[in-house]
Amino acid sequence: MTQRLSKAVGLAVALGFGLAASGASAQDNLQQIMQDRGLTQKDILAAAKTYVPTGKRDEFLAFSSGGQSGQIIVYGIPSMRILKYVAVFTPEPWQGYGFDDESKAVLDQGKINGKTVTYGDTHHPAISETNGEYDGRYLFINDKANPRIAVIDLADFETKQIVVNPIMKSEHGGAFVTPNTDYVIEATQYAAPFSKEYVPLSEFNDKYRGAVTYWKFDNEKGRIQQDQSFSVELPPYSQDLSDFGKKVSDGWSFTNSFCTERYVGGIENGRPPFEAGCSQKDTDFLHMINWKKAAELFKAGKTTKINGHDVITMDTAVKEGILFLIPEPKSPHGVDVSPDGKFIIVAGKLDTHASVYSFEKIKALIDSKDFAGKDPYGIPILDLKKSLHTQVEVGLGPLHTQYDSKNCVVYTSIYVDSQVTKWDYCEGKVLDKISIHYNIGHLMTMEGDSVTPQGKYLVSLNKLAIDRFNPVGPLHPQNHQLIDISGDKMELLYDMPLPLGEPHYAVAIRADKLKPHIRYKVGWNSRADETSPYKTRPGREKIEKVDGVTHVYGTLIRSHITPEIIEVEEGETVSLHFTNLERAEDETHGFALYEHNVNLSVEPGKTVSATFVADRPGVYPYYCTEFCSALHLEMQGYLLVRPKGMKATTAALQEGTIYAQADYDKQVKTNNDTQAVIDSVVAFITGRNFKDFAPVVALVEDATDQLNFAADAKKKSEDYAAKQDWHNGTLWAQQWFQYQVKAADIGLRAKTFLEQNGAVEVKQ
Repeated sequence: MTQRLSKAVGLAVALGFGLAASGASAQDNLQQIMQDRGLTQKDILAAAKTYVPTGKRDEFLAFSSGGQSGQIIVYGIPSMRILKYVAVFTPEPWQGYGFDDESKAVLDQGKINGKTVTYGDTHHPAISETNGEYDGRYLFINDKANPRIAVIDLADFETKQIVVNPIMKSEHGGAFVTPNTDYVIEATQYAAPFSKEYVPLSEFNDKYRGAVTYWKFDNEKGRIQQDQSFSVELPPYSQDLSDFGKKVSDGWSFTNSFCTERYVGGIENGRPPFEAGCSQKDTDFLHMINWKKAAELFKAGKTTKINGHDVITMDTAVKEGILFLIPEPKSPHGVDVSPDGKFIIVAGKLDTHASVYSFEKIKALIDSKDFAGKDPYGIPILDLKKSLHTQVEVGLGPLHTQYDSKNCVVYTSIYVDSQVTKWDYCEGKVLDKISIHYNIGHLMTMEGDSVTPQGKYLVSLNKLAIDRFNPVGPLHPQNHQLIDISGDKMELLYDMPLPLGEPHYAVAIRADKLKPHIRYKVGWNSRADETSPYKTRPGREKIEKVDGVTHVYGTLIRSHITPEIIEVEEGETVSLHFTNLERAEDETHGFALYEHNVNLSVEPGKTVSATFVADRPGVYPYYCTEFCSALHLEMQGYLLVRPKGMKATTAALQEGTIYAQADYDKQVKTNNDTQAVIDSVVAFITGRNFKDFAPVVALVEDATDQLNFAADAKKKSEDYAAKQDWHNGTLWAQQWFQYQVKAADIGLRAKTFLEQNGAVEVKQ
């Protein structure tokens, strides 16, 4: 043990893990820590590979589905630090999602037959692509429980659109995108009638159906075009996952299936359950669709309208030669196209093999009309053996496959064996295996779904954690495990508990491809990506009644809410509109109002609204929920609701403290001293090339705004002093000082940034 510790200490010091200035002291300290905590050399190496020093950033960002939370989880790799939850299908108060009028409008897009649905089961996120490369512009996510697709704009990590599938009642095979994000695919899971009427299960074979929907995406507007989207009708097999072709196979999509037996359970009536009837056949079907030709059929009007949606029927699909079936291993759960588009890998949960299909062989069979037969619905079936490139025994319960940056190397999740298998799909041989903890579902390599996988890391998304973390009750977190795949052998580096929903799949992108906003244009409606009609400039705050609605046009800035007092009458509809005037990065304000379920998140520049009925007389405090300044707690106000019929009265407020000239003079002296400090900081900044640093330019803009506010408060203070109203003169002098403090704080942040980032002096 001592020898091992000594080696580990030497390695750690060589890697810069010393904990004190002197090498000997560092070794002594590190050795003691390792001994006390029972750490090994392997532990130290894993720590070195995952550690991101304070103030530094991760190389990759992962977007994980949030399962039943209906959200997206964002975390960094290799640190595995959770950075954000993105609200998608469910309200989320920290972001004000589902609480302000703008985000409610997005959630309302997801109503099912007019009913509000406040949960979702997110499964498969997909990043937008250009020429098969992740471009970092948009993220798509599906809702399995209530067939919907959401669009998240990665310019601000906000959900902008939700579309409801008009013919599906369950789905799983989404979201995946074409190489240029022309379309987003969504495939059914459990067959159901396309109509909204009751259809008995006795008519399952004839009237229950599956489908694949191709949602047309407008890359310029960042929105799905529902009227330009269409579906292809499929048999009542349980369709599962999907993928689009790449390069040589671009123009085709692949969707696998299970329960092609078309069995209907009924255990409550003494029938064998679904799991028995859906696992009798040796194979199921991989659906292969020529989506580019299908799009041409849609444009030519060769569709049938169902619930107002265009559907290419199976008869038309067969007649036009766009739909084919290929036998695949029993109960498959993944279909993954290789980066060059030449191969499609499918693994069956009830098999031990992964099957590698050759697109070249498949296409040749289709072109020569060499079919092995037809299914009961007349769809051509290709011969399994003639379609295969190879089959490899990878383990018990194989599910999903991800690609490495190394040619022909892939990784497959092995559910039953709780392993990841690394193998060569060109030569058909296993290269390595690693045990994970426990029962892996999906797995993810860096940019592994693109035409240029990055390799380096793999994340195993495990369904069970069991004994890996501190016990927190019967409901355990899931476990995402980080694995180093840079060498010949895989190495487990890190366990990450994920305590939100049941994450299913994740995608990772190089962090430097993401260029999110750090602020909005002042008065911006971020959900609609346009200037809000309720945009409010400082000094233009007002309360007015229009068409029976009392509109409050307010602003938020450190450290006050304007207006600070809102008075309305019982029964009035009130619509609050607040604009965050901050220009500094990370200066978000919140707004919470007692009893009325109003909780807003207002990022710099954003305008948000909240509409409600003031249905009970009373006093309702409101305040800023985001700690934004030293006087955050003073950022408050009151909504006063008068009883109906009571007239508003104006009464003098009783002051707690009355200020005299001495107080005024003292405050003014403080302000003048503060201004001298500000002037010195301004001189430092303007004496350097600050315009070359975008963050500093934004800070300077914000500081300038604060100084303009300070000048306005200074004038008011001096006007009151001229009237010898020392009380109001002192209070406005204090407000003048508050703006100075904010300006100084911003200026010092800018000064520090310039000092740390190599700014140089400029000649005046």
